[in-house]
Amino acid sequence: MKRYLFSLILSSSIIIVTGTHAADNVDYPDGYRTWTYIKTMVIHKGHPLENPFRGIHHVYGNEKGVKGTQSGQFDDGAVLVFDLLEYMTHDDASTEGDRILVGVMVKDSARYPATGGWGFEGFKGNSHTERLVNDGGKSCFACHASQKQNDYVFTHWRE
Repeated sequence: MKRYLFSLILSSSIIIVTGTHAADNVDYPDGYRTWTYIKTMVIHKGHPLENPFRGIHHVYGNEKGVKGTQSGQFDDGAVLVFDLLEYMTHDDASTEGDRILVGVMVKDSARYPATGGWGFEGFKGNSHTERLVNDGGKSCFACHASQKQNDYVFTHWRE
C-alpha cells in the first residue's frame, strides 16, 4: 500500500510539474518598458490584422533585439516586445486606452527550429501569466514567414 501511494504521489507530482511550464514557453518580459523603444504603429479598422491587433503598438527590444532591427539578422537571445493598447479618438487626437496584450518574440534557434528560430507568445491585458498563444507559435510564424529576408521580423530600425 505504501509503495502504491508513493508511486501515485510521485506520478501526480511529475504531471503537475511538467504541466505548469513547458520547455518551449516564452517568459513574460519583465521590465520591457525600460528597454530601448524602437517604434510605434497603429492598426486601424479595416486593416487585414484588425482582429486581433487593432490598436497602438509600441515596440521595445533588448540589446540584441535592437541590434537585430538595425542589421536585419538577430542573434539568439534577442527579444522584441509589442505592447498593444486600445486607442480612443476624440477631437482629432488619438490616445492610449487599456492594454489588449503584450506580444513577445524570443530568438532561440535551438528551442524554436520549427518557427524560424523564434518563440512567440502573447499575454492577455495586464496579465503576466494568461497566455494567448496555444499552438506553439505556428499561427504567429505563418504571418511572420513573409519576412524571411528580415529574419522573420516586421520591425526595422529607423534612423
